[in-house]
Amino acid sequence: MENIVLTGFMGTGKTAIGRELSNMLRWRLIDVDEEIVKTKKMSINEIFSRFGEPAFRDIETATIREIASQKHVIISTGGGAVLRRENMDILKQNGVIVNLSATPDTIITRTSGNNERPLLQVENPSQRIKELLEVRRSFYEKADIMIDTESKTPHQIAEEILESIGWKR
Repeated sequence: MENIVLTGFMGTGKTAIGRELSNMLRWRLIDVDEEIVKTKKMSINEIFSRFGEPAFRDIETATIREIASQKHVIISTGGGAVLRRENMDILKQNGVIVNLSATPDTIITRTSGNNERPLLQVENPSQRIKELLEVRRSFYEKADIMIDTESKTPHQIAEEILESIGWKR
């Protein structure tokens, strides 16, 4: 295993847990969405509104392909990256896939007030979260490791991930 890949719906803690793993392992954290913003010089919202979700997903796949070839990195994917089998195949070549989960209520709490989530810019974000979770469930379940992030600190979750992959310090 060369990399740890964090997948999961928005608000499940990928960034916070990625930071914790990065500190513990002294590996670099690479957030796929942040890389896209940096290279395309526009926000995810702007990419969605100007070019649409399919174009964003193409950019996301190209970014994942570039990142996944690196070694000893923590990769935090966008919540929808799992929707393309190609993305998961690329990430599995050099990494263990860890899916982070939380209840819809927790996700709503964690994402409320964040206008940088294009898929939640709808009249009823709570209903949208439930719909998206249902559509993505089977994709998330293909991860090597499933971790529930409810009522745990990022440090506790990072420890659980390292224990699950058999990491020895």
